[in-house]
Amino acid sequence: MTQLQIRNYRSNKGEHTLPESASAPLQDRWEEFLVHYGYDKKIAVIASTYPEERSLYVKYEDLEHFDVEFADELLRSPIRVLGAGEMAVASIAKMAQTMDEGHMIHLRIKELPSEKQSGIRIGIRDIRAKDMSQFISVEGLVRKANEVRPKVLLAAFRCLRCGHVTTVLQEESSLREPLECEKNEDGGGGCGRGHGSTRFKLLKDISTFVDTEKIEIQEQPEELNAGAQPQTLVAYLEDDIAGQIFPGARIILNGILDSRMRQRGSQGQTTFDIFLNVNSLEFQEEDAYDLDISDEEQIQIDELAANPNVIELIRDSISPTIFGLEFEKEALALQLFGGIAKLMPDNTHIRGDIHILLVGDPGTAKSQLLRHMSDITPRGIYASGKSATSAGLTAAAVKEEFGEGRWTLEAGVLVLADKGLACVDELDKMSKEDRSSMHEAMEQQTISIAKAGINATLQSRCSILGAANPKFGRFTQSDYIADQINLPPTLLSRFDLIFPIYDRPEAAEDERIAEHILNSHLIGEMRVRYKGQGDSDETYDRAKFEALDKTRKPCIDPVLLRKYVFYSKKHKFPVLTREAIDRLKSYYLEVRKLGESSEAKSVPITARQLEGFVRVAEASARARMSDDVSLDDAERAIRIVREYLRRVIGRGGDELVWDSDVLSTGVPHSHQQRRLAINSMMKELLAEDSQGFTLAEVVEIAVQRGIEESRVMAIWEDLRKTGDVYQVGKRGEEPLYKLVHEL
Repeated sequence: MTQLQIRNYRSNKGEHTLPESASAPLQDRWEEFLVHYGYDKKIAVIASTYPEERSLYVKYEDLEHFDVEFADELLRSPIRVLGAGEMAVASIAKMAQTMDEGHMIHLRIKELPSEKQSGIRIGIRDIRAKDMSQFISVEGLVRKANEVRPKVLLAAFRCLRCGHVTTVLQEESSLREPLECEKNEDGGGGCGRGHGSTRFKLLKDISTFVDTEKIEIQEQPEELNAGAQPQTLVAYLEDDIAGQIFPGARIILNGILDSRMRQRGSQGQTTFDIFLNVNSLEFQEEDAYDLDISDEEQIQIDELAANPNVIELIRDSISPTIFGLEFEKEALALQLFGGIAKLMPDNTHIRGDIHILLVGDPGTAKSQLLRHMSDITPRGIYASGKSATSAGLTAAAVKEEFGEGRWTLEAGVLVLADKGLACVDELDKMSKEDRSSMHEAMEQQTISIAKAGINATLQSRCSILGAANPKFGRFTQSDYIADQINLPPTLLSRFDLIFPIYDRPEAAEDERIAEHILNSHLIGEMRVRYKGQGDSDETYDRAKFEALDKTRKPCIDPVLLRKYVFYSKKHKFPVLTREAIDRLKSYYLEVRKLGESSEAKSVPITARQLEGFVRVAEASARARMSDDVSLDDAERAIRIVREYLRRVIGRGGDELVWDSDVLSTGVPHSHQQRRLAINSMMKELLAEDSQGFTLAEVVEIAVQRGIEESRVMAIWEDLRKTGDVYQVGKRGEEPLYKLVHEL
């Protein structure tokens, strides 16, 4: 129901909210404005297409140019001014004679000033009591969105005693029935019985309904200080603007700030919850997010870009208090920039974001790296796979208190981090629901939801930095690394880079780590002790303190680094040079050829890794602020990806022993070959004796053909677990087995 409909209803009931003399000048002023700026023609078009179109959008800038005081009055007294405005719109529509009586056009104000200094655009955490009942503008990230459902605004009730119909305006969340059956002063109307003497029936067919939607928005991650938790605001949308929003969308809401008293049981409290009654909404453009870069900062950015060692400087600015891990930090530095997202002529999407997984022994600073990355990255979000919200890491349709009985579509971490970086700790502990949708989220960068009548596709165009622990607590050297990670092979293979981090006793390295950690504590102690004292403390040694302090300071200030990354991603879209293409291709073909000549005939590398080479090379060029992916960028990509593959699928060896099946299937190619060979041996034994075979017979023939007994037993256990062999009886004291099917 529009403000005008409520006003007219109250007027008919003798509940005038404003004297006609007070509203008439406002209505006249609105009509003058609408005609002067050509909105009368738009009203005529809307009236002719009603109800397909039923909202008139007015630019706030036009109101300001027309009359500054009039525009200010709208902000201070929005209900009164908008009510008069809708009366003016109705008057113009009536003159156009193209719309039926009783149909109403909404008046919606858009494009309010975006500068927070204006006092109109307010940050969610900056909303205060003085903003109550004001017309404000807020921007945020949609976290939750309810189903669109009808809400009764003007309820018609029939008295079950006399049949008279009474209408009641519904302004609260609970349905309000008539206190009595209306009886006119002249004796007409209803029977006049009170609620205790009669009952009322809601007449839905003649009541007035409107579509409503409840959403929750939160602060955008790039606006938060490091470590700050985003604050939220509930908003209500009605009629034609309901149902246009999905979680993860970045929007601007313009509307009237309202409040509702908190309840403790039936007792009202003195504190109130705030919410926004939305008048209009605007979607932020893809690249609307901006960071203010001063002239001085622009000079610093240009100087950094001109430095030939800029990537090393960025690497050394990532968690300098963490000792070593230069290789991992270099990869993380490139992840900040990412490759180029591409849309091909056939509408195929190729992601540019780089996904990295850190898997390490306990105490190897994985979580600290993730937190630091989320702080220095524009649009960075940190979360835990174990303690995520009900939406998990991806998204979910849930029923909860927020939904007031309705299904709510809630965005998870990857949706909220759209166009940014999602740092997910304990990734191996994510829920089953998340595991099933992570494949789509990582490769197609979308998340599809189909539940309880909700069908939606949400965007998750973000890089993922995951951290996990080895399956058995610590890494063992006897198995492949991929086999010790508690993630399915189909998920592991979607990471561009995987880095195992070991904690193994080594005297020289342990001494360096211990010295680094103890010096870090010393620096921290000195910063606390000498804070605000300086030279007044007799023990203060300025030279020693500054020398030590410098070793833990980032090479690039975190604020400047954040702006450097932002500027590069916004302005730099490097293209592969012929030299880079030739180098990447030759290395790829060279490694593939090694697979043919290896004894195991394994596949050492796949096309998925080649795409990883390209993304890392593009990120290297972006980090240098270059328009071209050079030969050096290709070499850097080969060096980084080669090290990852050497550790994960090569057991530390060179390309000749690489086995990509470890990632894609979870089982090394050599293991598959041995399993097939043992399966063939069991078939031979069955051909000799159809009654079955014993384990001892299988081990004997396998050992004779060069397969170690320990490997035979490992494969046998796998076959038993999967049910591919089963016991059919005994031969003497030994169990007799058969194959379920041919493997």
